[in-house]
Amino acid sequence: MFSVQRSDGTMETGSLFHPLIERWFCESIGQPTPVQEQAWPRIAAGEHVLIAAPTGSGKTMAAFMWALNALITGRWARGATRVLYVSPLKALNNDVQRNLLRPLKELEETFEAAGQPFPTIHVRTRSGDTPQADRRRMLRHPPEILITTPESLNLLLFSTGGRSMLTGLSTVILDEIHAVAGNKRGVYLMTAVDRLVMLSGEFQRIALSATIRPVEVIAQFVGGFEKGGSSESPLFTPRPVSCVRSTSIKQYAIGVCFPKEAIDRPATESLWEPLVDGFREIIRRNRSTLLFANSRRLAERVTLKINHGSHGPLAYAHHGSLSREIRGEVERRLKAGDLKAIVATSSLELGIDIGALDEVMLVQSPPSLSSAV
Repeated sequence: MFSVQRSDGTMETGSLFHPLIERWFCESIGQPTPVQEQAWPRIAAGEHVLIAAPTGSGKTMAAFMWALNALITGRWARGATRVLYVSPLKALNNDVQRNLLRPLKELEETFEAAGQPFPTIHVRTRSGDTPQADRRRMLRHPPEILITTPESLNLLLFSTGGRSMLTGLSTVILDEIHAVAGNKRGVYLMTAVDRLVMLSGEFQRIALSATIRPVEVIAQFVGGFEKGGSSESPLFTPRPVSCVRSTSIKQYAIGVCFPKEAIDRPATESLWEPLVDGFREIIRRNRSTLLFANSRRLAERVTLKINHGSHGPLAYAHHGSLSREIRGEVERRLKAGDLKAIVATSSLELGIDIGALDEVMLVQSPPSLSSAV
């Protein structure tokens, strides 16, 4: 399951990873998912890879596992940023940082128990929420793994200090690429990625996406073109990108509902009372519920009305205008089971790990089909 693929396509016996890393994975996580088994040999071979699979299929660990192995074993020198992870959401970035720090801590304990040294690997986030002191610290001591957003990446590229952090990249991981591929943010992101080539030279591109069709179009978007030839006669050739697709089929149980009490209600009376009563009933019957609203104003209004008259807060709001500390605490409390519900905008839309949910509600119709899915 941890075998490596030769250039001729045959599989070589042996492990891709350090024995202690493989042992940690088997003991802490279990068997690799089909997506991980398909992706790791390709990533280890240095190929550009697009992984298209639903949430919960192990995409993030599929992308990071080889990089962690390379940093831990010394294959990649430390003391400089080797892995750049870019996602559209600050909340997803914070989540990924937490989900990397825990495995690194466990791996350190595994190596120490075996009497083997373990290197210090720094994981930092850089976004609009990052305090100035932390930003200056990163410039002086670049982290081995840097987590950022498309906008913050472009800001780094416009500063001398920021560019100095990005001269030794080995891998760039582009998460939730489907969410930006069809809009201006995607152009903004990929032009920044291509500018990185001038700083670091060619590096491996690993993109993660929800299940999409046709996946080949997104692969072309991720790969872009490699410049060759002479300065007088440049030649641009598309970078080949291997596609890893999930074979699992995700089942959805979807219902459209409207309170019976509101059907015959006079037009002069507000619909909010029966709607909120329905929200409260759903929240109380579940351990954890996530409600999506189409705007920050609606999220705050729904949260206020759900909590009105309750002995304690049933729901908290979550959107981009709230501070990083508040958003993080809301996510932590729902994941720990201390909070019954969150009313969120798209700030929690893309692959955030907030634990098991009993039900997800969409208040009003989402702006697009992809947002709904």
